[in-house]
Amino acid sequence: MESNPNYKSGFVTLIGRPNVGKSTLMNQLIGQKIAITSDKPQTTRNRIQTVYTDERGQIIFLDTPGIHKAKNRLGEYMVNTAERTFGEVDLILWLVEPTTFMGAGERHIAEVLEKVKTPVVLVINKIDTVKKEELLKVIECYKDCHDFAEIISVSALKGDNKDELTSLIYRYLPYGPMYYDEDTVTDQPERQIVAELIREKSLKLLSDEIPHGIAVVIDRMKERPNGNLIDIDATIICERDSHKGIIIGKQGAMLKKIGMQARVEIEDLLGVKTNLKLWVKVKKDWRDSDFLIKNFGYREDEN
Repeated sequence: MESNPNYKSGFVTLIGRPNVGKSTLMNQLIGQKIAITSDKPQTTRNRIQTVYTDERGQIIFLDTPGIHKAKNRLGEYMVNTAERTFGEVDLILWLVEPTTFMGAGERHIAEVLEKVKTPVVLVINKIDTVKKEELLKVIECYKDCHDFAEIISVSALKGDNKDELTSLIYRYLPYGPMYYDEDTVTDQPERQIVAELIREKSLKLLSDEIPHGIAVVIDRMKERPNGNLIDIDATIICERDSHKGIIIGKQGAMLKKIGMQARVEIEDLLGVKTNLKLWVKVKKDWRDSDFLIKNFGYREDEN
């Protein structure tokens, strides 16, 4: 494929409020199984992106956390990470819902995009839920809030206009080489962010009793068929048996508290109810193992 002089490759970022369908659209565009990434969560330059490859070229997607007014330090970090990618990509896809009400979240994104020189495509999602005349009103509502390169409507859930969106993306990508093997794909970054939220709550609640020698692995993250609930199974990894007892707490009280606090922010992030189940496992001296460090999603120089 790389010998093709018309081969295109480039970077595209998906932005939008939580729960506008970014992950669903990503799955539709990739159209194949998704594999777990092994780089440090929320480190945009170092993580392996979601990759789509066909005979025309290769699209590397940078899926970002939902852009919102951050309520905590982790939220600020996620938003800063998302906004820093704007100048590093070839195209920005701004995903919105088919409504004429522009809330504070959309207005905030519009303000952020004012400083951006990268082409922006407005992607109106969930067109399967509105009539055509309503869609025209949505376009009218949004068209003046930014100088969009293109406006396209899709249904991430049903795959409507998926191929048209892919073709549109290729029009804005430069000619270039294949960055990854053609069978390379990656997981949704939400899994990484969920793991960090659980880790953050663990460190906060455990205080100085447990050093930073814990990691969190998401074993399963699956949306139920009706889309109203996501089941998440996660394991907190610690280095000693004594740490395991402290993390679990008396009659499981500490583990339950960690889960309750993490679930609140996970639901805020994903915009959907979550059934979170936590386990604790001991992996002695995992921070000294290159294999385990990478397996748990951290760089070797992690402190």
